[in-house]
Amino acid sequence: MKILLFANTDWYLYNFRLPLAKYLREKGLEVILVSSDGPYGHYFEENGFRWIPIPMNRRSLNPWTEIKLLFYLTKLYIKEKPDLVHHFTIKCVVYGSLAAQFAGIKSRINAITGLGHVFTTKTFRTKLLRPFVSYLLRFTLQGTQSRLILQNPDDVHTIMQAHLALSKHIRLICGSGVDTKRFQPFFIPKKIPKIFKVLLATRLLWEKGVGEYVEAARILNHNQTVKFFLAGSPDPGNPASVSLEQIMAWEREGIITVLGHLDNMELFLKQVDLAVLPSYREGVPRSLLEAAACGLPIVTTDAPGCREVVANGINGLLVPCKDSTVLAEAIQYMMEHPQERKRMGVASRNKVLAEFDQKIIFKKTFRVYKELLPLME
Repeated sequence: MKILLFANTDWYLYNFRLPLAKYLREKGLEVILVSSDGPYGHYFEENGFRWIPIPMNRRSLNPWTEIKLLFYLTKLYIKEKPDLVHHFTIKCVVYGSLAAQFAGIKSRINAITGLGHVFTTKTFRTKLLRPFVSYLLRFTLQGTQSRLILQNPDDVHTIMQAHLALSKHIRLICGSGVDTKRFQPFFIPKKIPKIFKVLLATRLLWEKGVGEYVEAARILNHNQTVKFFLAGSPDPGNPASVSLEQIMAWEREGIITVLGHLDNMELFLKQVDLAVLPSYREGVPRSLLEAAACGLPIVTTDAPGCREVVANGINGLLVPCKDSTVLAEAIQYMMEHPQERKRMGVASRNKVLAEFDQKIIFKKTFRVYKELLPLME
């Protein structure tokens, strides 16, 4: 049987879905990867997968460009004839589902890993787009052989409240999983750190709380024993991206140390004392799962997706969204209580092993595949 995985960027497929593709291949399925063009394509080929780049512009609102993309995708689906298509992120869910319907492909899995910029921001542009996107989702999520995978109960509630999908077609699978063998605690005993190292690892979007993180660093800037790191890159394809100029200005100010994109995150996490994510809304954030798997305590917001990873006071602290003062206070608390950090770090690792190990997530995902393709072993 042939499975087609479609995401908006090659970066997303490589970082979040390549392990799933390998798992599906081990189950005897042929897996094709589809995304916009980019520099990660050779990694798929090195891992033995066929990758098809398509002419997709994430930010495009040009009707003619979008129609051409839909036709291109439909022709691809007709040519490949997959038994099941699995779409990730909202734009791919809409376009992929439409193309699948036109191509006569009934078995469709749509994974919305976070409701995205259109639903999480309140600009004039997104207010205009939201009703249209909601209508398209309502139309494309229909079908007896269609399933919608969501990552947290808040998103399930939002989708249900908006009547975008039937409850019997929704499956809750928390996150895309984390490789707990790759991300492990650093067992060599560490001396009491002279410098307390805090890390925010994320796409550099305002809605990830990057601004609040920087402001918290400003508040604690008087303390010479703490250092703030920022890992990630701007996302030009997202209207909420922080500009490179702004990031460089922060670094020149001496508030944060900018690391850029890290391919060896597991190595850097071994040098960190605290992971932070002040996001406004998530699916289930991979960066926090990786940090937790490495036995780190976490400070994050009491927001959808984030609170799936952190139990307040157990493996970290939850703070309000958009409140840099309380965020700074939580970081200060972690600095001053090393035994609490140690206890919470152990709890983080245990929570990931019990709930978020990628083997658990893959098995749950494969069960959804079997609902639609019952002949699979």
